[in-house]
Amino acid sequence: MNLLLQADVLPILRADTMPVACDALLALLRELNVPALGVAYAYEWPTAIAFHPDPAATTPSPETDVLLVAEATEALRDGKHPAGLVRLCEDGNGAVAVLIGASGASTLSSVDTARCEAIIATARTRLCELLNVCHLRAMVDRLAHAEQLQRALFAIADMPGSDLNMPQMLRGLHEIVGKLMYAENIYIALYDHEHDSLRFLYFVDSVEPNKPIPDQDMRLSDLERGLTWYLIHDGKPLMGSFAQLSEQVSGPLNAHGADSEDWLGVPMMRDGKACGALVVQSYQPNVARYTVADQTLLAFVGEHILTALERKQSREELERRVAERTHQLAESNADLQEQVRERLRGEHLQATLYRIAALANTDESSERFYRQIHQAVGELLNVENFYIALLSADGTQLEFPYFVDDKDVARPPRPMGRGLSEYVIRHGRPLLADLPQVKRLIALGELVESRNVGTPSLSWLGVPLFGNDGVIGLVAVQSYRSDLVYDADDAELLTFVSYQIANSLQRRNHAEVLRDMNAELEHRVQERTRELRDQITVREQVEAQLKHQVMHDPLTGLPNRLYLRDRLQRSLGGLRRNPDRCFALLYLDVDRFKVFNDSLGHLAGDEVLCEVAKRLLECIREPDVVARLSGDEFAILLEEMPEMGIASKVAQRVQAALNRTMHVGGRELQTSASIGIAIGNARYTDIDAILHDADVALYRAKSAGRQRFVMFDETLQRAALDVLDVQNELRTALVAGQFEPYFQPLVRLEDGCAVGYEALIRWNHPQRGLLLPGDFLPVAQDSGLIEAIDWQMYRLACAAGRNLVRNGGFITINIAPLHFQNEDLDERLLQVTGEANFDPAKLRIEVTEGTLLGDPDAVALILARLREACIEAALDDFGTGYSSLGYLHRFPLKMIKIDRSFVDPLGRDSSQRSSVIVSAILALADSLGLEVVAEGIETEAQRSALLEMGCIYGQGYLFGRPQPAGHWPAVAGQVSS
Repeated sequence: MNLLLQADVLPILRADTMPVACDALLALLRELNVPALGVAYAYEWPTAIAFHPDPAATTPSPETDVLLVAEATEALRDGKHPAGLVRLCEDGNGAVAVLIGASGASTLSSVDTARCEAIIATARTRLCELLNVCHLRAMVDRLAHAEQLQRALFAIADMPGSDLNMPQMLRGLHEIVGKLMYAENIYIALYDHEHDSLRFLYFVDSVEPNKPIPDQDMRLSDLERGLTWYLIHDGKPLMGSFAQLSEQVSGPLNAHGADSEDWLGVPMMRDGKACGALVVQSYQPNVARYTVADQTLLAFVGEHILTALERKQSREELERRVAERTHQLAESNADLQEQVRERLRGEHLQATLYRIAALANTDESSERFYRQIHQAVGELLNVENFYIALLSADGTQLEFPYFVDDKDVARPPRPMGRGLSEYVIRHGRPLLADLPQVKRLIALGELVESRNVGTPSLSWLGVPLFGNDGVIGLVAVQSYRSDLVYDADDAELLTFVSYQIANSLQRRNHAEVLRDMNAELEHRVQERTRELRDQITVREQVEAQLKHQVMHDPLTGLPNRLYLRDRLQRSLGGLRRNPDRCFALLYLDVDRFKVFNDSLGHLAGDEVLCEVAKRLLECIREPDVVARLSGDEFAILLEEMPEMGIASKVAQRVQAALNRTMHVGGRELQTSASIGIAIGNARYTDIDAILHDADVALYRAKSAGRQRFVMFDETLQRAALDVLDVQNELRTALVAGQFEPYFQPLVRLEDGCAVGYEALIRWNHPQRGLLLPGDFLPVAQDSGLIEAIDWQMYRLACAAGRNLVRNGGFITINIAPLHFQNEDLDERLLQVTGEANFDPAKLRIEVTEGTLLGDPDAVALILARLREACIEAALDDFGTGYSSLGYLHRFPLKMIKIDRSFVDPLGRDSSQRSSVIVSAILALADSLGLEVVAEGIETEAQRSALLEMGCIYGQGYLFGRPQPAGHWPAVAGQVSS
């Protein structure tokens, strides 16, 4: 570069700021007649763009400058190069400088063109350098500002943990904010969501006359629609003049307080909720206005201020609570120390009381006893002068069993008078007296001055000793020194100790009395022992007699069930010791004993039992046992049984003995017995099992026809278990509704039309299928379930048969004899028909001849009441019982049913005898006006024979087997009158 060019660019190179460099560039270009409008530059393009116009150029307005900069910015962004736009600097880091509106370069000479290019090249270099310097300075400023902000935040964070109180801390916060922005006027307010109130913790304002009272809550509604109200309500920052703020709020804006030139407020947020407000404001127009950066900074600082305030408040609250708790602990500690002292005092007192109580159990002399009491009380009080006085047995004398005194010697007994001791005994309460008090009592007549009561003391304390019957004496201490004066605490302590002293005295006296009584008792015990020996001998005899009575039957003299169980237990024990041995138990029941008892009377029955017992004893040998268990039940225990057949032989011997004629009540009786035998072996572990098995064998013997014996075996055991299972299943069937009525038609023999149905029970067993009555009714009768099953059957039959007889006809149900033992049978049947909505006139009951013979009078009454209720009765299985013909006229019957045993032979060659009997029955029924139904008709020959004999109705498999109600059509107009 030649010297001329160097001289041209020297002003640019000397420039130390951007405006100076721009002026030098624009001036050199004017000299070359290349004028420009100005230079636009920024060190962080496209933000903070500055435009430096050419002083010699004329532009319409500042708005034009802005427009020129905008066009240049757009051109650079789009990569365009419009005329008059020269890029002076673009370093890629944001430093950009652009020459705008340059013109005339095309008309320059070659020399001027070279000068122009050199000037622009130099400007590029220098402007880039200056922009980089500006950029570095801006970074330094930002870092300084960030450091200042960091220090401010550190200072804010340190304040809650400092020793500053709340006003000092708030002033410190004010100073920190003032270093970051203009904050001459500032206030900090906290919002209470629960009470919707606002508290101004800090308020500094140079203009506002009505400042809020610090630390006093005010309702937020008092500032409604004000700037602070909007900060809390909307939770958004506000900034600007009153007019600008009016546009930022969400509603109408009310002015509260002095109007400011510039106002900046931010809500202090916590978890999305406004918890307070931080506001700064300016009343001076010449102060720089708040910027968005100030708003962001204040919001950031506000969050830290809120945290600091919360921490400070929490710390103050914690310090307050710690102080309160420390005060409480100090008080508690003082209380505990006092309690410890009281407890130690109480333990000392308790130990003293224990010592006094223990003295009552010693055998020491009275002198030593009282001296130890004196020593024990001396550990609690100063008892230099101490005495115990007791009333005599008759209450007229005051005795001094113990007396220790510095001034006086031991006092002898004296009559009750008017001294201090007598005063305490007379009033029954402690007395603490000094000389003035004694004089007052003398003046009142309570005391009488006497020289026989000893040397007057300066301080005297007496406490009564109480026994079971009142005051028995007193314990007293006294002082002759002025430095030893007893007080109320001493009186209270001595009173407490006096209870134990009195108790020990009484226990000691009682012990002495007890020793005397024991001596006397020992003498009386010896005399009584001799008497008791004689009484024990008598009692042993009585107990032996009672034991025999308890273990034996009073009627027969035989051992009873209790004795038998004891012997069985011994036999089982022997069996466990020697498994090779065995024994047998025979259970026997006198056949038809109830007939003897009912017919001949109970006295005759007792004679029968005694004779049976006598004959049973003849059938056994020692050590076998015959026992009467109850009623007519006996048992024989064969303890020693070398072979299994012995039990059968003994049973046969018993049968033979009982079969002999027995003379009782002037009559000859033939007796027999049913016997069940159980052989005792290793299978049995308890006596109840063998008793049960013998009872099962007895039941089987009675079921097989009586007058026999049965040996229990595994078959009987399984049968007993089967019966038990059936009993349980019957109970389940009752609950589950497994019973169902089946119906068998009763027909008119002439045309086979049904006139009615007999309801028969069936059991829909879940595993065994459909069961007939013979499969389960015997078990039901033995288990006592038959009555419940019958009544369920009656209800089901009425409900299911209602449709069968809706057009006429009847349903018959079988009534067992046990139901006639209930006088309300008729009422219950009517209740069943009512519940099933069944017409009683269409119901008939079937009874057996045995039912009529049970209690004829009662049965007749029930049948009569049933006929009045339109329920008729039929006599089932006619001809198989006893005296049936003699009872027909006595009972109100509607129908008789000829037993199938008379119908079965009809139609065969051997039917002549049956034909005669059936004809006779038909003739008898016709004369009595009874309907007749022949049962068990299975062939046409039987039906024809019955028709020839004049039988109208029949029933049997020929006309239909029993089926569910749905199988049969309803009877419709087929009933004969």
